[in-house]
Amino acid sequence: MIEDLLPLLHLSQELLWTGFAVFVRVSGIMAVLPAFGDQAVPMRVRLILAIMFTMVVAPAVGATIGAPPATVIATVLLVGPEAVTGLFFGLFLRFFIHALQIAGAIAAQATSLSQIFGGSAGVDPQPAIGHMLVVAGTALAALSGLHVQAAAYIIHSYTLVGFASVLDRGLVAQVGVPEVTRTFALGMSLAAPFLIASLIYNIILGVINRAMPQLMVSFVGAPALTAGGLLMLFLAGPLILGIWVIAFSGFMADPFGTRP
Repeated sequence: MIEDLLPLLHLSQELLWTGFAVFVRVSGIMAVLPAFGDQAVPMRVRLILAIMFTMVVAPAVGATIGAPPATVIATVLLVGPEAVTGLFFGLFLRFFIHALQIAGAIAAQATSLSQIFGGSAGVDPQPAIGHMLVVAGTALAALSGLHVQAAAYIIHSYTLVGFASVLDRGLVAQVGVPEVTRTFALGMSLAAPFLIASLIYNIILGVINRAMPQLMVSFVGAPALTAGGLLMLFLAGPLILGIWVIAFSGFMADPFGTRP
């Protein structure tokens, strides 16, 4: 009977090795994945989510993992690059959250609301507008099937960087620089309505100040600027979030434009 169970022992070792190897990359991505990897999510929940994603991804990429190594040193050499690769691919998803934070910071500064801080999904406090955009954007991403998109994204990462492969500097430059550029461009684009409204407000304020130098137009216009900023957030908020979720879903469907 024991001899009959020996093949099962070998099979279980291969399954455990495959699961562990995939878990290392998945945990790196999960550490910075929007919604699932936010610091507001308890550590135990994030661990369970990483295990569940591993169970989904492992059958699709198990053939690329290979046999378990014979020594501990060989194991470290194989799984070490996987953690770095996971963080590398996860950062590009986190960049979309940074785009919302950039847009919120610019909008708050343009509407004199930058001193009003709200809660934060991270460590540092954010302006109330930025916090609202981040929370709403994260909720929209989750409702749009983020778990399915994230699993497909992780599987696709193995076609760009194979298991135990060290990140190539050419790949980092090829996909990293454009994504960083797009992050700042997206943040500025999302905040464009607030910047345009602030420019118009300051032009009108300057004309009034030239016509009536004795009037303290800055004190008169400050409440109007704040009220206008809140009204602009009410009107432009859905449009901003719609543009963001389309950009985020488009990236998840075709990361870096590499899908056939």
